[in-house]
Amino acid sequence: MESPNVKYISECFIQPHLASEESKQPFYLTPSDLPMLSFHYIQKGLLFTKPPEARNPCFVHTLLAKLKHSLSLALVHFYPLAGRLVTKKEQDPHLYLVYVDCSNSPGAKFIHASLEMSISDILSPTDVPLVVQSFFDHDRAVNHDGHSTSLLTAQVTELVDGVFIGLSMNHSLVDGTSYWNFFNTWSEIFQAQNNNITLSNPPVMDRWIPEGLDPIISLPYTEPSEFIDRFEPPKLRERMFHFSSESLAKLKAKANSECNTSKISTFQALSALLWRTITRARVLPPDQETRCKLAANNRARLDPPLAPNYFGNSVYPITSEPIKAGELLDHGLGWAALKVHRAVVTLNHQALKGFLDHWLKSPAVFSPRFFDPFSVMMGSSPRFDMYRNEFGMGKAVALRSGYANKFSGKVSAFQGRESGSIDLEVCLPPETMGALESDDEFMEAASVASYDQST
Repeated sequence: MESPNVKYISECFIQPHLASEESKQPFYLTPSDLPMLSFHYIQKGLLFTKPPEARNPCFVHTLLAKLKHSLSLALVHFYPLAGRLVTKKEQDPHLYLVYVDCSNSPGAKFIHASLEMSISDILSPTDVPLVVQSFFDHDRAVNHDGHSTSLLTAQVTELVDGVFIGLSMNHSLVDGTSYWNFFNTWSEIFQAQNNNITLSNPPVMDRWIPEGLDPIISLPYTEPSEFIDRFEPPKLRERMFHFSSESLAKLKAKANSECNTSKISTFQALSALLWRTITRARVLPPDQETRCKLAANNRARLDPPLAPNYFGNSVYPITSEPIKAGELLDHGLGWAALKVHRAVVTLNHQALKGFLDHWLKSPAVFSPRFFDPFSVMMGSSPRFDMYRNEFGMGKAVALRSGYANKFSGKVSAFQGRESGSIDLEVCLPPETMGALESDDEFMEAASVASYDQST
């Protein structure tokens, strides 16, 4: 039976509550931001159970009003998200400059929608239902589309017994750290309902530009068609797997024991498990090289370090050395985890400076199309404080994401609802997912979280 469609009830634009002097100036993109122009927006959201007061006919109206007001207050601090991208071009001398105009924009978009489905309809199926993609604006949009569309959209979708709040945020402005700092700040302001709240983690808007460089960086293009790539992956299954704190502790202990060390972290052991089991599920030739990649927050790796709440992109994938599939599977979990660990400790300021110098010599916009189809990419992070966001409805029951930036071998790691646990969103072709579901090593560690209506 086909699921019903999301019904769009209304939309409007939200401006910052107050305009600062900074918001009247161009907001320039850095060498860490510009390569993201052809990627999708970041799309993540939280699913809440309707509280008892939702029986009041005014509940939704009041909720929407509070969400809009607190959003306008949050945008005072995150003012670039209310802007639009602008490109300035000149032939002689060559100039192709993309930046954010914060002063001439209708603002961030706010959508109210509804869906005649229950929380159980969303969380109970084995695979994430396709209708979840409709919980987010900017479906299949790339970041460069922010010239004509909002850089941030908040969509509130009312279910029969729940509410989903999803944010679509331009990835040329933010990475996961900045994304969740905004989400946390919006929730903090909502819960305070106070125009004069002192934020616990205000964003740092100073642009990070390497010493000696002009903060205005031009790209070597003349038209968007030269670098925009609207990549559509092959058919994928998308499934959530849960790893309890006990299961994760066993993985970490096993990996360290096999290598006679104590330096392998929980997430490195988990990444190694995914690397090995997905490689096995793919049935790769023994001599096919494969890598494990992890999206890394580089704020603390730079020298001097960036502020933890620096607003922008400061992420670069940690990449293991290439390993032949046969060799990876002939060795145990600890051997693979140690390869991941060595890649993590190798990514330091000098390595990042080398990547930056290379990009500056030949600036380019990246595309997910060129991701190695034999490797595994661990995205997002369980360190993000996702379940801190409550919006007056208590702790969310689940987190889900949209269509954006998914391909075979993409694994997104989310904070689990229970303390110390991790949820993984795994994207694989149907036949590969089926093999993973039958992999004893993987399924011994993973479980499928079921929705408990009593929570």
